[in-house]
Amino acid sequence: MEELLKQEGYSLRGYKRGDVVEGRVSSISGKEVLIDFGGKMEGVVGEKEWEVVKEFVSRLSVGDKIKAVVISAENDKGQMIVSIKKAGSKFRWEKAKELLESGEAINVKGVEVNKGGLIVEFEGIRGFVPGSQLASEHQGEIAHMINRVFAAKVIEVDEDQNRLIFSEKAVTGAADLAKKLEELKAKVKIGGKYSGKVAAIVSYGIFVSLELPKGEADGLVHISEISWSKVEDLNSLFKIGDKVEVVVIGISDTDAKLNLSIKQLLPDPWQDLAKKYTADQQVRGKVTKISSYGIFIQLDPSADGGIEGLIHISKVPPEASYEVGDKVTCTVESVDAAAHRISLLPVLTAKPIGYK
Repeated sequence: MEELLKQEGYSLRGYKRGDVVEGRVSSISGKEVLIDFGGKMEGVVGEKEWEVVKEFVSRLSVGDKIKAVVISAENDKGQMIVSIKKAGSKFRWEKAKELLESGEAINVKGVEVNKGGLIVEFEGIRGFVPGSQLASEHQGEIAHMINRVFAAKVIEVDEDQNRLIFSEKAVTGAADLAKKLEELKAKVKIGGKYSGKVAAIVSYGIFVSLELPKGEADGLVHISEISWSKVEDLNSLFKIGDKVEVVVIGISDTDAKLNLSIKQLLPDPWQDLAKKYTADQQVRGKVTKISSYGIFIQLDPSADGGIEGLIHISKVPPEASYEVGDKVTCTVESVDAAAHRISLLPVLTAKPIGYK
């Protein structure tokens, strides 16, 4: 009989529960998926796992090759009942990786509370939302999230370690940020001039609380936006409560904070430098700073705290020695008013060897 079946193209197969088999999708109809495993052996996907695999099935086409696990060797119709949950799981891990890259929010369902957070289910596979990644209003009541469906974003995927991490805060935070940005843009305009008070002084700038017709808003004047010249000590210029005039130069999309400027309301002394300083002109100034990349020379102390030029380290003669406070004579190499830069050359009595 076995020889006869071989001649007819049939083969006897003794599949048993747990075997991994490979075949091709022969039919998809409603909730029924039939798979042809060859030799007139047909399998049907178990109906109990439909909810878990339905999205995966929606991507399948007749003729697609697929692996399945035998659940029962034969049902009352002579079909083998199989599971494609594992193949669907692989599909869902790939989808999780795509979601991580796209940043798209999806729905997850709370399953149980675990130490440090909430275990959730995503299309049949389990993931984890750390307590710190839950929305602030849910962090104190994690148990209430069980069986609740909520939006989250994938923030970490590691299939090998079976590690899938979600963040609810990434979704709610984005919504809160969008709302803050909308409210802020209704209060202020970029380029608008506003009055405010110094609320805090830090090493990198001053925080200003703006007095607005439609409420209040806080912003930062970075130290580089205080003055057209270098500022070393902000505490010597401001104290808490000082009234200041500022202009809004930007609104941060990442944290809905205002970027402010004081110097943009002041005349830019550099715009006149092209007239005052020209190439090959000899100038005299005072050494204010010595750094690894050159010597800073203050040329005009009367111009909003002082205009500085730089002798680049490559232009400093090997035998030259400079100290802060020294009065020196230099030659203007170039003036770039737009970049706020004056390049200087030392005045040499003799051209040193190797000097370029």
